[in-house]
Amino acid sequence: MVPGLLIGASLMLFVHLWCRFKGLGKNDGDDRLGVGAASRDAGWALLMPVVILGGIYGGIFTPTEASVVAVFYALVVGMVIHRELKIADIAKVLRKSVISSAVIMFIIANAGLFAFLITRAGIPDAIGMWLTSVLESPGWFLLGVNAALFVIGMFIETSAAIIVLAPILVPVAIHFGVDPVHFGIIMVVNLAMGMITPPFGVNLFAACTVAKISLDRIVGHLLPFVLVIMGCLALITYLPSISLSLRDAVFAKPPVVEPVIGPSIGPQ
Repeated sequence: MVPGLLIGASLMLFVHLWCRFKGLGKNDGDDRLGVGAASRDAGWALLMPVVILGGIYGGIFTPTEASVVAVFYALVVGMVIHRELKIADIAKVLRKSVISSAVIMFIIANAGLFAFLITRAGIPDAIGMWLTSVLESPGWFLLGVNAALFVIGMFIETSAAIIVLAPILVPVAIHFGVDPVHFGIIMVVNLAMGMITPPFGVNLFAACTVAKISLDRIVGHLLPFVLVIMGCLALITYLPSISLSLRDAVFAKPPVVEPVIGPSIGPQ
């Protein structure tokens, strides 16, 4: 939670400062509802994450089934509550959904094939072995892991990269005294950046599809955001308390107090 909040807050702060510096968005609040009124109007829509996550963690449905529940919930909210969606519009919605899904799945399919070829060539194994043999201190090891995962995340799908690299790198990280949870968060943040970096950034292509702009128009503006996340990653990497403090506070075992045995007192 804490690393996620750190990255989210850093990106929000950057957007705020960037807009103030560039003079952007000065009139965005004109003719708009206040926060309270807008929250009331959007209350039913804002409940969707609660329904999805509550159902998943409550064991009511699987993550795949949650997507179906989300679609039906959105249909009910749009057609019955807000009444902004009509039956005649469903065909257009389905058509746009098919196009967006096809574009994203085509990218995922090609990324999966590319990851398969790289894995078959033994490149991830070679990188992992090189990192473990050359970098001999915890600081340099983590720096090398960050650099390698950033590059690997650009070309290999996240799940495949974790399956291939985690068994190689985690024992070495433990050898250097790096907590496995801390190292896992470092891997996840690194590989998540791969979702917004070319050439196989799935989230990047999804954003371009939704915004209806080409990839070359968005890449140039993407660099500052990537640098902000990299700064957060540096803090997460070299300040383990960011990742572990909440875990230790929740799951830490209370210290065991040994009973104090004093001299026996009895009849003399």
